[in-house]
Amino acid sequence: MVFEGLSEKLQNIVKKMKGSARVTEKDVKAMMREIKLALLEADVSFKVVKDFINSITERAVGQEVLESLTPGQQVVKIVHEELIRLMGSVPAKITYSSAPPSVYMMVGLQGSGKTTTTGKLANYLRKEGKRPLLVACDVYRPAAVKQLQVVGGQLDIPVFEMGTGADPVEIARKAVDHAKSMQFDVVIIDTAGRLHVDEELMDELKRLKETVRPHEILLVVDAMTGQDAVNVATSFNEKLGVDGIILTKLDGDTRGGAALSTRAVTGKPIKFAGLGEKLNDLEPFYPDRMASRILGMGDVLSLIEKAQTAFDEKQAIELEKKMRTASFTLDDFLDQVQQLKKMGPINQLLGMLPGLDAKALKGANLDEKQFARTVAIVQSMTKQERNNPSILNASRRTRIAEGSGTSVAEVNRLIKQFEDMKKLMKSLSGSKGKKLMKGMGGFGRPF
Repeated sequence: MVFEGLSEKLQNIVKKMKGSARVTEKDVKAMMREIKLALLEADVSFKVVKDFINSITERAVGQEVLESLTPGQQVVKIVHEELIRLMGSVPAKITYSSAPPSVYMMVGLQGSGKTTTTGKLANYLRKEGKRPLLVACDVYRPAAVKQLQVVGGQLDIPVFEMGTGADPVEIARKAVDHAKSMQFDVVIIDTAGRLHVDEELMDELKRLKETVRPHEILLVVDAMTGQDAVNVATSFNEKLGVDGIILTKLDGDTRGGAALSTRAVTGKPIKFAGLGEKLNDLEPFYPDRMASRILGMGDVLSLIEKAQTAFDEKQAIELEKKMRTASFTLDDFLDQVQQLKKMGPINQLLGMLPGLDAKALKGANLDEKQFARTVAIVQSMTKQERNNPSILNASRRTRIAEGSGTSVAEVNRLIKQFEDMKKLMKSLSGSKGKKLMKGMGGFGRPF
């Protein structure tokens, strides 16, 4: 889960404060001490923590809060607002050149996930209606060009490359010319990285910048590197000038200090967050939504957007009809399992629901295994059994359990959930059924 450690601590502090009917200046200062420790443990920059705490304290000890009817909730509201401000207040969208192609230079240290993120960005922009071209300018790292070609092949997005012997600046210049002649409206350049910032790397990136004049320079930062991420962001910004930051591996970072510090220290906006290994696991960064997730207030808007992407509306309406006429089969059920899986790991989805804390989500990280079991069980049935589960007697269930590598108890549980869902959906009226189908995809969880 994103910011798991920090989120858990802040949510506990917030819960205590929210229930307070009366809040004194002493209470506020005690809360600030706890928040300060939580942020420092999460590897947030000391200066950022100091400014953050001062801003909250200044607002929280005012008469408006201490004399209000719900002082605890007022303090929580201030923490939420300051957290949003810390991460950028408003979302910073990627911008496009008025004269295509829009050229984006991807920069960052080796190991930050730059090449994969280059592919993810191309995939995202294609969904926005753009026609992207990937450019392989990392001619030093072994197999870097090949890696970008593999990523491009998986996405069916072309890659411009001239091998590992060519000058990166020349590759970039020719790629832009090629994009103009072939009418690509986006060019994304995957540049070389190093294990640390050095003059040789910066000189090459400066030459690239002067030659292709990128519309935006996007710095890819590994969120798991903690305080080092802030130092890297500062160095790249001072020496090259960056227009935005993409945080990678945010789903694997339990502390979150890098995300909360990079924007505050550099003044540059976080534009995207990488929340998984798949090539569609790149999300625009919304400071308000992220602050709500951290404080356990949920992120329903992102959840809805994920559902809209994963679920086909016509399919949902057709499925709702099947539910009402009791013709919903286990094949339909399996289809819904597959569509829900597209939305991402269950613990990430649950993290977007208001009121669920980090502890409650720790047991929800087995979704991949659970999905796999559901698929295996249904696929071990005959067509007749999937269409009419009522014929599943004890011997059939034993055969299905053996064929799917699961237990009879798991098979029974799946059948019961399936039957319960059929009854529930049949009892709903058409309009309610449609809403539930679109909101849940036909069921809650496979197990």
